[in-house]
Amino acid sequence: MLHLLLQERLQSVVQNILPDANLRLVQVRPCPDPKFGDYQSIALMALARERKRNPRQIAEQVLKQLDLSEFCDKVEIAGPGFLNFRIKPAAISRILQQAARGEHQFLQPSSAPRTVVIDFSSPNVAKPMHVGHIRSTILGDCLARVLRLLGHRVITDNHIGDWGTQFGKLLLGWKTMRDDAALLREPLEEMGRIYKEINARFEADDQVKAQARHELLKLQSGDPENTRIWQEMIRLSLQEFDQIYRRLAIQFDHLLGESFYNPQLQSVVADLQSRGIARESEGATVVFFDDIPELKEQPALIRKSDGAANYTTTDLATLEYRLKTWQPDEIIYVTDARQQLHFKQLFAILERWKPDAQVKLTHVWFGMILGEDGKPFKTRTGENVKLKDLLDEAEQRAFDVVTAKNPDLPEAERREIARVIGLGAIKYSDLLPNRQSDYAFSWEKMLALTGNTAPYVQYAYTRIQSILRKAAETGAISQAAPEFLLNSAEELDLAKHLLNFGIVLEAVADEYRPNYLCNYLYDLASLFARFFEHCPVLKSEGQERIDRLALCQLTGRILRQGLNLLGIETTEKM
Repeated sequence: MLHLLLQERLQSVVQNILPDANLRLVQVRPCPDPKFGDYQSIALMALARERKRNPRQIAEQVLKQLDLSEFCDKVEIAGPGFLNFRIKPAAISRILQQAARGEHQFLQPSSAPRTVVIDFSSPNVAKPMHVGHIRSTILGDCLARVLRLLGHRVITDNHIGDWGTQFGKLLLGWKTMRDDAALLREPLEEMGRIYKEINARFEADDQVKAQARHELLKLQSGDPENTRIWQEMIRLSLQEFDQIYRRLAIQFDHLLGESFYNPQLQSVVADLQSRGIARESEGATVVFFDDIPELKEQPALIRKSDGAANYTTTDLATLEYRLKTWQPDEIIYVTDARQQLHFKQLFAILERWKPDAQVKLTHVWFGMILGEDGKPFKTRTGENVKLKDLLDEAEQRAFDVVTAKNPDLPEAERREIARVIGLGAIKYSDLLPNRQSDYAFSWEKMLALTGNTAPYVQYAYTRIQSILRKAAETGAISQAAPEFLLNSAEELDLAKHLLNFGIVLEAVADEYRPNYLCNYLYDLASLFARFFEHCPVLKSEGQERIDRLALCQLTGRILRQGLNLLGIETTEKM
């Protein structure tokens, strides 16, 4: 909020002095070191470098015209041309008063809203969701929540894997080794078992290979029986997926699997051939990238020698559909790091195929989840950890902690608190690291009530609610408006941090990094703890108590909103 006011004034002055300057580069951001100020702009150095001028001279020109007396005690030039801004407490108080009246949440919706499609989660039919799906699912959901709050039109699409050569094997296994009782009890477990067993036979027996290919051909040709079985596999899979998504409070606007685009695949290949983008090579149809050094030795296959399509073909058809249907300004794909080459190829093909498409394509990739031994996170038998089992264990471990601390609470209440704490811990620990880094999964760290964890942030919110309840019970709540005099250093530090909520969300959206929000919330909870320790709330009196209770309310509101953007719930008791 406040940084935007400073930024607008600064941009206006820069435009007067340097009419040709790119004002989008003239930004005001929180000062990295508070001892130099509250906000800072480094833009003048780049503008001076472009013009081969002294940045301090430009900064001095700017300061002569820049009137920020209603906001700042002073604006200083530092180093080679930094501008440092120190905010008056009175200016901070005005913004807090507006927030207390419900006029804003320390953020300003985008003045240029965009349409953004986010492709995330994307599990495969007939296989249980496992721990490898959690990063895409949680990261994609968080980005959707943040972009929506900032005023953008967001369309989420779960592009499930419901087509391909694996269905020949699954159909054969379904017909020859299905256990109906197991299928009724645990559909995805049974389909996973079927696939594992039939795949082993497929690799060892040419006759099984021929039978599986025959079943696939029948499906592709529209055979009624195989189509019915395939549809049942999808129905059972979606039923299981939906249970996971409901637990995680994740929703999708669309669920358009690979099969949805199957009718368009041949026309996509034909169009690429007719435009000279794709050509025949050893019986297959391929796109070469002779003009792109990093892809020169990595051609993209779009039709196999047997005439079958693949992921690249389907993703091109998907892109074409999304461009025609939703006219997005940006399409974001959230997948693991192993798909980087695929998306580089895909984006390069689209640039040639649809040169007039005004769309930004972004691959938001992430690292692996490791065990505490530094190896990929697996069960003791070497299997992928099933997502359902992971969530169950999170809730049970949280239940054990809650029970130890609050044994007298009714079990149903302890179970509900444990659900919120356990699932929140999983999500937060996944979003906290730099997404491009691998991270080690640790139950002990993620469920800790100290350190940068979800329970620590959730507890700060719970503590605030407890304060507000006691204030209401004792009649300490006043109808008088807060003035936010901010007489103590702890009050001022907490207030300044609240002002930066919108800046952090903009950074999350611009760089696709929810870890910025996690760190912001942890700092907010820590600043509140310091404020609570040094500034009595209920024992204070008069205007001071009114102000401190209002500061508690605003902090609680932002903690709750921030956690909600991470997909994490709050609880009134812990």
